[in-house]
Amino acid sequence: MKRSIKRITFILLIGIIFFVAHILISTGFFRTIENKFEGTIVKKIPIPGAEDITVSPSDGFALISSTDREIYPPVKEEKGGLYLMDLKNENFNLTHLTASFDQSFAPHGISMIKKDSTYKVMAINHTPDGQHAIEVFTMRDKNLVHEKTLTHPSLVSPNDLVLIDENRFYVTNDHKYTDGFGKVLEEYLGLSISNVLYYDGENYTEVADGIAYANGINYDPKRNLLFVASPRGFLVKVYSRNADGSLEFIEDIPCGTGVDNIEIDTNGNLWVGAHPNLLRFGSYAKGKKETSPSEIIKVTYRGKNDYDIEQVYTNDGTVMSGSTVAAPFEDLIISGNVMDDHFLILKTKN
Repeated sequence: MKRSIKRITFILLIGIIFFVAHILISTGFFRTIENKFEGTIVKKIPIPGAEDITVSPSDGFALISSTDREIYPPVKEEKGGLYLMDLKNENFNLTHLTASFDQSFAPHGISMIKKDSTYKVMAINHTPDGQHAIEVFTMRDKNLVHEKTLTHPSLVSPNDLVLIDENRFYVTNDHKYTDGFGKVLEEYLGLSISNVLYYDGENYTEVADGIAYANGINYDPKRNLLFVASPRGFLVKVYSRNADGSLEFIEDIPCGTGVDNIEIDTNGNLWVGAHPNLLRFGSYAKGKKETSPSEIIKVTYRGKNDYDIEQVYTNDGTVMSGSTVAAPFEDLIISGNVMDDHFLILKTKN
C-alpha cells in the first residue's frame, strides 16, 4: 500500500514538474533579452496604449488605435480613440479622429482600405459591459465619420481584423473561453482552440480554428495569402484564401517569440511586434511588473518552407514595454504597445 502511494506521489510530482517546465519553456521564461537596435529612436509620441498601428504608404500617414488602460484585460470603462499621424512631416503631427465620437470606445485591432479617395476604417471595440463590437467608419481628408456598429454572438473575444474590401473582412478571436477555469487552462497550457471568422457582408463563418491565442491578422492581396499570429504558439500561420472566403492552411512559421500584430510592407515582408517573455508580459499587463520586454521581427516569406526571420529590435522594456506592432514606412518603423504612455518612431540604417 505504501509503495503504491509513493509511486502515485512520484508520478504526480513528475507530472507537475513537466507541466511547470512546459509553461516556462513555451512562454520564453528562460530567454535572455539584450537591448539591440541598429538604428535610432527618432521620437517618442505621447499617446497611451497604442496597441495597433497601420500605415498608408501612398498617402503617407499612420492610423493609430489608442486606449488609456491601467491593466489588460480591462476591468472598468476605458476611453480611447483613433489618431492620424502625418509621416511626411518630421514633426509627426497628430489628429484625433474620434474626438466627437460620443459612444464608449476602447479600440483594439484596426484595419483600413482605400477606394478612390475614401478610406473604410474598422476598429474592434471592447465596451465596459463585457460586450464586443466592430465600429465601422469612413474617412476622407482627415475627417472620420461613424457609419455603424457590428455585433454578433460569434465575436466572443475579438482581437484583430483585416479588411478584404469595403464590406468583407476576417477577424480573430483570441480566446474560446473568456473567464473561469477554461480561460486559465487555455492560457497556461497554450490550448489551440481559438479561431478566425470571415464576414462576407452578411454572415460570420468560422474559417480557421485550432490556433493558440489567435491574435494579429493581415492579408497580402498580391499573393492571396492570409497571415495569423499565434503568440502562445510562437507561430505565424500561413493560409491561402479561396474565392468564397474559406482558407486553406499552408504552414506554420516558428518565430521563437510571442508574435502579436502583423503589418506588411510594399515588398511583401511581414513586420511583427512581439513579446519574447509571455509570462513577464502577463504580469506587466496585470500591473504586477513595471516593465515587459519588447521585440520586432521581420519575416521575408517567399513560399512554403522558404522564409527568413530577422530580429530587428529587442529591448528589456526600459525604453518601451509590451510591443504589439511594428508598422513600416520607408526607413521608419512605428512601434506601439499595450499600456505605455508613449510609442516609438524608429529609423533603420540605410
